Amino acid sequence: MNDGFKTIALIGKYLSPEVSDAVLRLALFLRERGCEVLIEQGTASATGIGGQFRVAAFDEIGARADLAIVLGGDGTLLTAARRLASHGVPLAGVNQGRLGFLTDIPREEMLEHVGAILDGRARRDTRMLLEAEVVRAGERVFHTMALNDAVVSKGEIGRLMEFELHLDGEFVYRQRSDGIIVCTPTGSTAYAMSANGPILHPGVTGIALVPLCPHALTHRPITVSDDCRIEIVVLPPHDARVHFDGQSRFDARSGDRIRIWRSDHVVTLLHPPGYSYYSILREKLHWSAAPRLP
Repeated sequence: MNDGFKTIALIGKYLSPEVSDAVLRLALFLRERGCEVLIEQGTASATGIGGQFRVAAFDEIGARADLAIVLGGDGTLLTAARRLASHGVPLAGVNQGRLGFLTDIPREEMLEHVGAILDGRARRDTRMLLEAEVVRAGERVFHTMALNDAVVSKGEIGRLMEFELHLDGEFVYRQRSDGIIVCTPTGSTAYAMSANGPILHPGVTGIALVPLCPHALTHRPITVSDDCRIEIVVLPPHDARVHFDGQSRFDARSGDRIRIWRSDHVVTLLHPPGYSYYSILREKLHWSAAPRLP
C-alpha cells in the first residue's frame, strides 16, 4: 500500500554521473510498487533515462505529483523546495552529496527507506520559508523565496558595506560589515552556522539575523519572532549583492530596501523511520557519539 503516493516525481542533481544509476534504480522500484513515475525535465536530460518514463517540468510536477524524491545534496533539495512550495508537494531527499542536513536518506539504503515512506512510516516535518523583495524608489524590482537564508553582502568590493536594519518598522541599528545573513531554523546549520550564528531547532518559530564580520564587535546574532517584518536599507556609497539559498542572486543598489518576511507557503519534508534531528547534528558536525545503553 502506497499511503496515497500514487504519482511520484524524481529530481536529480544535474551533471552527476552517480545520480543516473540511482534515479533509474529508484524509478524501476517505484514502478514495481505500482506508482506512476515522473522524471523532472532537467534530470531526464542529464541522465538520459527520459525515454522510459514520463518527463515533466516543475509546473506539471507541482500539479500532479503526490511526492517528490530528490537525489542529490541539500542544494538540489533547496531548488526543488522553492519551485514546488506553492504546490504543497512533500519532499524526501536521498543524499548523493557531501553534508546532507536535508537529504537524510543514505544512498546505500535508498530502496528500503523509500519503501518505508510508501508504506506510511515516514515522519512529516514542516519547514518555514522566507519571502523577500527588493524595493527601489518605491517599486518592487525583485521577488523570491528561500528555504535556508537571504544574505546581503558587499559583493565584489574589497571593503565593508554599510546598511540600516529595521524590524517591524523600528530602526534597530546602522552597521558596517561584510553583510548580514537572515536565516530560517532550516538555514541555521548552513552559512549562518559558519558565521557563528545560533543553531535553531526546526520547531523554533524564529528568524536569526547573523552579522558577517561586523566592524564593531558588539554586534551579535539575534533571533526575532517569525512574524517580524525585516528591512535592510543599503546605504551609500556602496551597492550590495543579495543571495537567496546561495543559488539565486540580485545586485542591489545604494538606497535599495531589502524586505524579508515569513512566507505563507511551507515545505513538508518526509524523513525515514528512526529519523532524529539531534542524530543528524551529531553525525554531520562530528559531535560525541551517543552513549550505549546497558
